[in-house]
Amino acid sequence: MRLDQFVAAALSPEYSRSQVARMIKAGLVTVNGAAARASSSIRTGDSVEVAPMLVPELPPQPQAAPPIEVLYADAELIVVDKPAGMTVHPAPGHPHSTLVDALVARFPDLAAMAEPDGVMRPGIVHRLDKETSGVMVVARTPFARTSLSNQFKERSVRKVYIAIVRGVVARDRITIARPIGRHPTERKRISVRSRTPREAVSRVTVLRRFAGGENPSTLVAVRPETGRTHQIRVHLASIGHPCLGDPLYGGGSTGACAADEQGFSGRQALHALSLTITHPRVGERVEFIAPLPADMSGFVAARGVEPNDTVIRRWIEAA
Repeated sequence: MRLDQFVAAALSPEYSRSQVARMIKAGLVTVNGAAARASSSIRTGDSVEVAPMLVPELPPQPQAAPPIEVLYADAELIVVDKPAGMTVHPAPGHPHSTLVDALVARFPDLAAMAEPDGVMRPGIVHRLDKETSGVMVVARTPFARTSLSNQFKERSVRKVYIAIVRGVVARDRITIARPIGRHPTERKRISVRSRTPREAVSRVTVLRRFAGGENPSTLVAVRPETGRTHQIRVHLASIGHPCLGDPLYGGGSTGACAADEQGFSGRQALHALSLTITHPRVGERVEFIAPLPADMSGFVAARGVEPNDTVIRRWIEAA
């Protein structure tokens, strides 16, 4: 049997095969006292040892970790309301003040969830764009990480986003099934005209049309069936209705000016409203809701829509 298959079977369901592969690559797994490859064959009588992963020492923070609103926490998972403007985990150009920094500051045990190769993405099983706000779930144990990762991979997670888009969307319901991928010339953008597209499906439901004034807009609920990078933003822009304030897909200076007048300059009006998962340990479906942020709730309230609990529940059910 291959070494990675043997170790993955022994450590399942706490660790996935991909995580085991990283453990082997990091030198944490030995066969008969010697380092081995994931593809190495093992036989009856071999001694396979897995060394405990060393928790990486966190670098000193030049500033205090940003505060984060925790919607729910138990021994297996943490659910947060990520604010717009916060990067999920450290990356080039955004080394500090990330969601990971905030989580580890509040839940120090999460540091033990760093990847076997030392990469600090403890418990992160999905992401939101930096300027997208809303609900995110974070795994607190290896078991929960494997379970949640599988749920996202199998598309059993139900996600509902709220967006405010430019223009009046004519149809009440739209299914956008357009493969997307990296833009052929602009590497920071995702496009429906990619040379290497991947399947992407988003279901859009109109909640309210704001047709009056110089800058008409529409409030929509979006339920993505796939989870591609920038998927919702790209799909909405592809039908001529980009998110207000979207600096990347908003359509240039005209769209930016209109968004600035409506309070969304440099921040796309997109919010992850609800997330429904199967609890890793309990096995029951649970739903978490992140209330609309102040800029979006103020926008719709000024147009006669009060986003109270009853209205939000109606939006989620309509999606």
